[in-house]
Amino acid sequence: MADKEPRLPFRWDLSRAEQLGTLPVDTRPEEIPELTECAARVLARSADGDLYFVGRSPDSLHDLLSGVLADTPHLSRLHRLPLSLHGTDSRDPTPDERAQLRADLTASGITPAGLAARDRPLVLVDLVHEGTTFGNLHRELRAWIDEERAAWNVIRRRLRYLGVTARRHTSPNTWRWQQHAEWTRELPASSVGNVSVFGPLWRYLGERQARVEPPFRRARWSDPGVAVPRHDDRTREALSEALSLRDHGLTRRARAQVHRVLTAEPAFRDPWLRTLAHTLRSSGGSR
Repeated sequence: MADKEPRLPFRWDLSRAEQLGTLPVDTRPEEIPELTECAARVLARSADGDLYFVGRSPDSLHDLLSGVLADTPHLSRLHRLPLSLHGTDSRDPTPDERAQLRADLTASGITPAGLAARDRPLVLVDLVHEGTTFGNLHRELRAWIDEERAAWNVIRRRLRYLGVTARRHTSPNTWRWQQHAEWTRELPASSVGNVSVFGPLWRYLGERQARVEPPFRRARWSDPGVAVPRHDDRTREALSEALSLRDHGLTRRARAQVHRVLTAEPAFRDPWLRTLAHTLRSSGGSR
C-alpha cells in the first residue's frame, strides 16, 4: 500500500489574530476560573513532558495554556491531536484507515522510533468517561510499535495518559476508569493519571464549549476537505471563544492563578516545575 499523505483538520492560529478577521464579541465562558485551575493541574502533572490534547474536548485547555505559556520555552510543549477515536465504533480500523491514522500521527510527531528516542515523556490528555479513546489509541500505538519492533520497554516509560474526569465522592468502591482498562497494566502506575473537575466544567468541556472544527472520526480521516478553512458563523463564534481563552491566559490574573495552583501541587518539589512557576511569576502578563 502506498504511503498516505497526512490529512489533519485545519485550525486557525490563535497567535495571529490579525488573520482571523472580524469575530463576534468576546464569548468567554463563565467557567474561566475552574478552567484555569484545571489547565494548571494538567500542566503540573505533565512530568515535564510534551502535552498532546486528543480530540476536541480538551481544546479549551490547550487554548488557555497557549496564552499562559506564550512567552516561555514551555509553549513548544503544547500540541493538538484532533483525532476522534471514541467508542467501540472506533476499534479495528481497516488497513487503509490504519495507514491514514499512522500518517496523521507521524505528521503530529508521534512514531514508534520517535517515542523510543524521546528525552522527556509524551503525555496524551483527554476528557475521560470510560477511557475508550485512550484505549483505542493505545491499541493502535502498541500494534504499530510491535510491527516496527521498537523498544517497548523504553517507550512504556515515555508514554503517559492524563484524563480529565468528573469529580466523584471518594471511597474504596469509587469507579475509576483506569482500574477497568486492561491495557493500562502494560504501563507503570505513574504513567496513567487524572485531573478531576466538578460536573459543570466537565460538561462544558464535553458538551458546551464551542467547536472550531467538526469531529475528526475515521470516516473523515482520508477526506481532503478537512484541510480547508471554515468561515461559517458557528466556526467564527468558536474562534471568538478560543481567542478569548488564549487572551485570558496572557493576563496577570490568569498567570497568578496558575502559579498558585502549581505551588500547591505535589510535583512542585521537582525542579522543572519550580522553574516554570518562577518564570510565570516573573513574566507578569498583559494586564
